[in-house]
Amino acid sequence: MSTEEFQKEQEFITGLYARLDDLREEAEVAVQSALTQVRTGQQAKLERDVLVAEQSGLLAAFNAGESGLCFGRLDFRDGRQYHMGRIGIRQNDAERTPLVVDWRADIARPFYLATGYSPMGLRRRRHITTEGRTVTALHDEILDLTDPTRTGYEGSAADTVLLAALDAARSGRMHDIVQTIQAEQDRIIRASPQGVLVVEGGPGTGKTVVALHRAAYLLYAHRELLARRGVLIVGPNPAFLAYIGEVLPSLGETGVLLATVGELFPGVTATGTDTAAAAEIKGRLAMADALARFVRDRQTVPHPGIEIEHDDGTLVLDRAMAEDARAAARATLLPHNLARPHFAFRIIDALTDQLADRIGYDPYGGPNFLGPDDIAQLGKAIALSDEVHAAIDSLWPPLTPRQLVADFLADPVHLPDAEAELIRRVGGEWTPADVPLLDEAAELLGEDDSAARAAEEAERQQRIAYAQGVLDVAYASRSYEFEDKHDEDSEILGAQDIVDAERMADRHEEADHRSAAERAAADRTWAFGHIIVDEAQELSAMTWRLLMRRCPTRSMTLVGDPAQTGDAAGCDSWQQILDPYAGSRWQHTRLGVNYRTPAEIMEVAAGVRRAEDPAFEPPGSVRSTGTRPRARAAVPDGLARTVAETVADEAPQDGAEEGRLAVIAPAALHATLAAALPGAAHGPAPDLTRAVVILDPRQAKGLEFDTVVVVEPGRILAGSPRGANDLYVALTRATQRLTVVHTGALPECLREGLARLA
Repeated sequence: MSTEEFQKEQEFITGLYARLDDLREEAEVAVQSALTQVRTGQQAKLERDVLVAEQSGLLAAFNAGESGLCFGRLDFRDGRQYHMGRIGIRQNDAERTPLVVDWRADIARPFYLATGYSPMGLRRRRHITTEGRTVTALHDEILDLTDPTRTGYEGSAADTVLLAALDAARSGRMHDIVQTIQAEQDRIIRASPQGVLVVEGGPGTGKTVVALHRAAYLLYAHRELLARRGVLIVGPNPAFLAYIGEVLPSLGETGVLLATVGELFPGVTATGTDTAAAAEIKGRLAMADALARFVRDRQTVPHPGIEIEHDDGTLVLDRAMAEDARAAARATLLPHNLARPHFAFRIIDALTDQLADRIGYDPYGGPNFLGPDDIAQLGKAIALSDEVHAAIDSLWPPLTPRQLVADFLADPVHLPDAEAELIRRVGGEWTPADVPLLDEAAELLGEDDSAARAAEEAERQQRIAYAQGVLDVAYASRSYEFEDKHDEDSEILGAQDIVDAERMADRHEEADHRSAAERAAADRTWAFGHIIVDEAQELSAMTWRLLMRRCPTRSMTLVGDPAQTGDAAGCDSWQQILDPYAGSRWQHTRLGVNYRTPAEIMEVAAGVRRAEDPAFEPPGSVRSTGTRPRARAAVPDGLARTVAETVADEAPQDGAEEGRLAVIAPAALHATLAAALPGAAHGPAPDLTRAVVILDPRQAKGLEFDTVVVVEPGRILAGSPRGANDLYVALTRATQRLTVVHTGALPECLREGLARLA
C-alpha cells in the first residue's frame, strides 16, 4: 500500500482547509458588507439578497465541512483529475482553478454513474474518508482494466463505501449521501424541475434524502430563479424536520423553508389534535364547497328592511335594494372582502337616490330640482354615516379567515349531521387539519388591503415631503453662499440638481434583509419556485389545494409510499391527486432498493403487508446482518418493565455520540413507558439526538434508528383502519436490530414471519 499516495491526499486536504479558512473569512466580510449597504431599486435589492443567500450558504457549508468537505476524486483517461466535494472551491489565482468540484456539477456525474461496462471516460474513481481534517481511508475503484497503475487502495467490492455508511451507527440526525449517491438516485436528483415528479419507494429506499439532494441540486442549477422564489419542503411532523434539518446546510443551502402542514398559515402554529375521524372529514374536498356556502350565508338581505336615522328623516334599506346590491357584488366574482366595497357603494348610491327623491321631489311632477353637485354632497354625507356603515356591516360583514373557520367549526352547517357533530368545536387550539381550511377561507374572503396601501402611501408622501424640505434647506444655503459671487460659480451643482425628493425618499426606505424563506413564511400568497413534499401519501385533498396555490408553476417533487399511508385522509392514488391540478404534467418513478432495513427485518415486516395484499412486494434489501428479529412476551402489568429490560440490553448510554434506539408504541402507552424509561425523549417533538426516544408509528415516519423496540403490535394493528400500514412503518425503522414486546398473542401475520426466520 502506497504511503506516498496517502500522504499526497492528506497534503491536499490540509491545503484545502487552509483555503477554506480564507474563504470563510471572505464570506463573512461579504455578508456584513451587503447587509450594511443601502441599496435602491428592485434589481439592486435582488442582487443583494442573492449575494447574502449565497454567502450565507457558503458559510453554512464551510462550517459543516469539518465533517468531510472533500470525499472523492475522479481520474480520467485523458489525464484530467478532479477532487469532489460538497461545494465547489477554487484557488485564489487569476484562472480561479478548481480545487474541489461541486458534486452537483456536470463533470461530477461519472462519480455516481460510471461502471466498468460504461466508464464514462474514467480510469479510476477514488473515495476519500476523512475525520475532521485528517484522511482516514482511501478506496479506489478501477474502471479501466487496461490501466496497469495500482495504488494499493483498490478494493474488490464496489459497494464497500456504501455498506460502511449503511452500517454506521445513527446520531439522531440525517446525514447527506453525496459520497454514496447511487445511479437511480442521481437520475432523480438531476431530473428537470418542470412539472411534478412523484418518487415512490418503500422503507429505506432513500426517498427523503434523495429529495433533499434534489433541492440542493435545483438550487445550484437554477440559482437565479430559486434564490428569489425559494424552495418549500413540507414534512410530516416537527421531529422529522429536526431530523433532516442539517442536510441542506451541510450542502451549502440555507434558503429553504422547512415546515409542517400545521405551519403553512402565517401567524398560526397548529398544536391541537383531532380525532382520526374529524381529521378525515376536514380533509375532504367537500369542505371547500361547505366553506364557500358558509361565506355566501354571511351575505344577507334584511327582512323586511333596516331603518336608518338621518338628519333629513328616516331612510329605509329594504330587501329589494339589498338584493340588487348583493347581485352586483357577486357578479364581480371577487372574494368576499374585495366584493364588499361594491356592495357598499351600491347601497350608498341607492340610499342617496332615496334621499334625493325625497328632498328634491316636485309635487307637480316636474324634474328633481337637485343638481349633480347637491346629490354628490348627499352621497358623501350618507357615506360618512356610522348608521349606514353599521347596516352594511350587518348585511355584508368584513371577515377574517380565523373568524370564519372558528364560526364554521362551532356550527358546521352544510355538512350531514353526523359529520358536523364529529368536527364541531368551540374554542381550543388550531389543529393541522384546520390549516387548509384557514387557507381556503383566506382565498374565499380575500384581503382588502386598501387601507394598508393608503397608509403606506401616506407614509411615503411624508418621507418625500421631509426629503423636499432637506433639499430646500440645501438650496437656500447654497443660494446664500453664492449670492455675492460671479455667475460662473452658480453653475456648481447642488444636491437638488442630482437627486429629487422622491428618489431621495426611496433611497432611505428601510431595507428588508430577510431571506426568501423568511419572507415566504410570513406571506400566505407567496409562490415558491419549487415544493418538495415528504410522506406525500398522507396529505388530504384540502391540503393539496393549499400546496397547489403555493406553486402555480407546478414545479414539485413528491416522495411517498402508499403502503405506508396511515392517515384516513391520505391518498389512494397519485393520479387521483395530481390529474386535477397538473393534468399530464407529472411523471412517476420508483426506487426499488432498500438501503436501510436488513433483509431479516424486511421479511418480517413484509408479512404484515402481505396479509392485507397478497401481491405486495417490498423493496429488496442490499444487506443482511445475520441478526434475526425477536419477540418478548410480557404479562399485562409487567409490560413497561419488560420494555425497560429490553432497552437496557440494547440501548447505548444516554449522551453517546453514536447509536440510537426507538421505542415505537401506541400513544396511549407513552406516559407509562416514559415513567419506566427515565431520560427517554418523548412528546410531540422529541429530541432525536437522545440515546432513547419514545414515538408512535406516525411520529416514526421517515426516521431510522440502530435498534427499534415495537411495543404491542396487536394494538397498533387494531388502532386505525390503516393499522397494518402503521405496523409496517414501525417494523421498518431499524438499521440493525428489532425486538417486538407484546402481551397476549402476537398478530398472526407477525408470528408467521418470525417463525420463518427461527
